[in-house]
Amino acid sequence: MIYFPKYCLVYKHVCTYTSVTDAPIKLFLYSCFLRHPRSRNYTSEFDSCRLEAVPVEFGDYHPLKPITVTESKTKKMGRKGSTSSTSSSSSSSMIDPLSSVLDGTDPLSLFAATADPVTTAANTDTTRKKRDKDDSLVVGSDFEPWSSKRGEILARYTTTEKLSIVSALLNDFGSQKELLNLTQQDYMNRIEDLNQSLKDAWASDQKVKALKIVIQCSKLLSDTTVIQFYPSKFVLITDILDTFGKLVYERILSMCLDNRGSLPDNFTPESVNDTAKETCLNWFFKIASIRELIPRFYVEAAILKCNKFLSKTGISECLPRLTAMIRGIGDPLVAVYARAYLCRVGMEVAPHLKESLNKNFFDFLLTFKQMHGDTVQNQLVVQCVEIPSYLTLYSPAIDWILQCIAYRAPEVLLTEMMERCKKLGNNALLLNSVMSAFRAEFIAARSMDFIGMIKECDESGFPKHLLFRSLGLNLAMADPPECDRLQILNEAWKVITKLKNPQDYINCAEVWVEYTCRHFTKREVNTVLADVIKHMTPDRAFEDAYPQLHSIIQKIITYFHDFSVLFSAEKFLPFLDMFQKESVRVEVCKCIMEAFIKHQQDATKDPVILNALLHVCKTMHDSVNALTLEDEKRMLASLINGFIKMVSFGRDFEQQLSFYVEARSMFCNLEPVLVQLVHSVNQLAMETRKVMKGNHSRKTAAFVRACVAFCFITIPSLTSIFARLNLYLNSGQVALANQCLSQGKIGVCFNCIIILSCQKTEYYYESHKLHYYENILWWLFSDFSFVYVYRRINEAHVVTF
Repeated sequence: MIYFPKYCLVYKHVCTYTSVTDAPIKLFLYSCFLRHPRSRNYTSEFDSCRLEAVPVEFGDYHPLKPITVTESKTKKMGRKGSTSSTSSSSSSSMIDPLSSVLDGTDPLSLFAATADPVTTAANTDTTRKKRDKDDSLVVGSDFEPWSSKRGEILARYTTTEKLSIVSALLNDFGSQKELLNLTQQDYMNRIEDLNQSLKDAWASDQKVKALKIVIQCSKLLSDTTVIQFYPSKFVLITDILDTFGKLVYERILSMCLDNRGSLPDNFTPESVNDTAKETCLNWFFKIASIRELIPRFYVEAAILKCNKFLSKTGISECLPRLTAMIRGIGDPLVAVYARAYLCRVGMEVAPHLKESLNKNFFDFLLTFKQMHGDTVQNQLVVQCVEIPSYLTLYSPAIDWILQCIAYRAPEVLLTEMMERCKKLGNNALLLNSVMSAFRAEFIAARSMDFIGMIKECDESGFPKHLLFRSLGLNLAMADPPECDRLQILNEAWKVITKLKNPQDYINCAEVWVEYTCRHFTKREVNTVLADVIKHMTPDRAFEDAYPQLHSIIQKIITYFHDFSVLFSAEKFLPFLDMFQKESVRVEVCKCIMEAFIKHQQDATKDPVILNALLHVCKTMHDSVNALTLEDEKRMLASLINGFIKMVSFGRDFEQQLSFYVEARSMFCNLEPVLVQLVHSVNQLAMETRKVMKGNHSRKTAAFVRACVAFCFITIPSLTSIFARLNLYLNSGQVALANQCLSQGKIGVCFNCIIILSCQKTEYYYESHKLHYYENILWWLFSDFSFVYVYRRINEAHVVTF
């Protein structure tokens, strides 16, 4: 307890020589003698602490004083002449040291005076063109990097079959050893070990060993014995190649430094010393001596950036040669991934060389028929792989090549690509990659053309529903012509609704739900939801599609902010019933409540909204158990409280109280909700007093007593002592303000406060925090004492209703 000796003496004197015996009154008197802060004028104190301002005359010298340059007549300056331009400061005779060195001539003013306007405009155009060219030399942030696709490829292309790896680096004698029957995880761990071995060999200055590791890893890309795993294998091996290319580049770059510091990013071969050039050439000569095509191609592509040390045109000369080398690779799958790697390296070192990118893609189109050749078909038969599954292996490589080509490309290029697709018989694989690569605005503007091409595609090779899914993804980001929107939806849904496989159906429907919500009304959305329920309910197929179903809910509440319209949709609540798993159902309910609190502007009493959201809140509340974390409880309580605050029946106070009573019975396990309900009921009682202007009728007096009874019944169920103290005080004040003296609730509330405050415990734990009673009661009794004294004074004037 904190004591103030001076005031304690006064308090002792008052209590000794007066007949005050009531403890709360004594406490009130004691609070009157507490020290109060003195009044302060912060503005005057701040002004008094300021430094004294000293006026400075314009003629005085000051180092930060600006120099004004006045331009006068200027003559052409000869070798021995000078201009008549004068430099002066405003009303100052001080000599500027810079002007004195320049003999009174300001070079900027001189340049501005002598500049030719035509020359200036030409220089401006040249600068703009140079800036545009520089922008084309770098890849902007709007280009999706390879690193963002890496994880998706590794997760999608997996296998359960056994893998093998051949390495010539398991011992120091160079003998080869084949590791057989490796699981996918063992294979990935072994590749990671090779990557670490590469770094260790380089760090220990064993450059030859490092090169051997890279060559052996590159050879693995010619192996397609487990063809379903090839895209993931490509990702793992190219990580090693990227590491090798970075190490070689940094090694040569460090040799260029000497004593000159660091080279600029746009350095020229002339600034590279002979030692660095010789080392760079040595690396290229070593790689050129590799006998096998695939490792020689990959290793040289990995260090393609090192051509900058040799000549300005080195990269532009190597790219066509490497592109031509890929033509010697017989397997179409291996070849297309080699082209993808070359495009990736090319975009990193020379993104402005678009011709090389186009050449790689057109070469791929020329070899397109190899996919259906006898060699590939025999390989698929041996590995028991279907054609549709095989064609999907090409998607990452083709998507990347087309992404590089389509980056900042004009719309005319899309037209050319569509024509080439038509010449190949509207190949579905190629068409899917085109829709994935080009800008969504270009695709949306030609939506009906793409739908016509999709209809003509062969169903056996690449599933049409994947094509409609790719089209839907573009239409979710860009709007098609308004006159075509309904026809687009009808044509797409005709194909989607015929899908028999529930997983294929929901993957495609999930995308088109957003298009429907974006451009249509409740009627169309309700039709789509009914179709989803029809396809996903048999055999409880929805249990395997919770992520997609959750995504559909998120998209609907993103576009529909009027919840009276949303909940009036016939199929919305049945759609929610498909979330049978409790954890998923709670997450969906939280999404709905967050959207309601965010977008609902006005209080509501719509029975459709109230019944639906009470059901949603009840679902969240019932998920609370003994293992629920406190943070989760607080989040759920916050959402439920947000809903309770948005419910208002206007002047129908009895209906409002009935709602609070129902809410108390439904959310009894969340204390913050009960606290909010007590506050809401107290506020309701005060609103009743305000309407009646303090003079209650028999009916309103009974209603106010019911509100006080609600609080008196609810508060004891709380475990938080501080919350009970606070609510007892507030409820007592409300009861006193509404003259509920005869009911006895005021005395009960205040007696409860006294009982709780007289506990012997000095502190207690609540919500993992240490609370001291002294700190809590100091502020509480300042209000409580006054209210209690006021009540004792007015007990003789009790008014009953």
